[in-house]
Amino acid sequence: MNQLPLPRPSALDLALAALRDDICRPEGPQISTMRSYRFAIVPYHPRQEFQLRRGSQRLVSELAAHGWTVLPISLQALLIKRLRALGEDVLERMAEREQDAAEISTARALGYLAEKLAPHIDGADGIAADVCREIADFVTHNPDKAERTIVLVGRAGALYPFFRTSALLRYIDGRTGGIPVILFYPGCREGDNGLSFMCRLKPDRDYRPRIYSAS
Repeated sequence: MNQLPLPRPSALDLALAALRDDICRPEGPQISTMRSYRFAIVPYHPRQEFQLRRGSQRLVSELAAHGWTVLPISLQALLIKRLRALGEDVLERMAEREQDAAEISTARALGYLAEKLAPHIDGADGIAADVCREIADFVTHNPDKAERTIVLVGRAGALYPFFRTSALLRYIDGRTGGIPVILFYPGCREGDNGLSFMCRLKPDRDYRPRIYSAS
């Protein structure tokens, strides 16, 4: 009986496999050409969100089999936590004004939200500080695992269009204790180093990390 051919791995599957192999090298993670800069990016089309989640779950299992501890960080969860800290009355007023602005135009509503949210999520003390705090808390409670820990940062789409992930990496640089950080990036690759967030914003070419993309 002829066996059915196995499905060919997608570009995203190949990118995740390459990342896994570089993390699990005998001499230690080789995800960057710079020893002191331990960041990498896995871009994927926003339509592949659920495929990325399945692939990242598989990656976590494979890394665990090689003795790695994985710390997942959801940018969506950090954003929600920050918004709730503002208080229900503040959020209600923002929602009402956003609805009023939306009656004029969607662009005006987005502009209003961006103006109100930027001070809470942007800069070194914004979402970037929350990411660093998550890593520091984990290391504090698991000091014996720090040297074999990988951080996977996901759900970046929740920050669109209020925050650029290139800024996130810039602000956490030097604040992660040398732990490798992988960013799952919803967007499109443009050239060697350009990335368009959500495939909508103008490509940002200010990316220093290695970009794992099979395309």
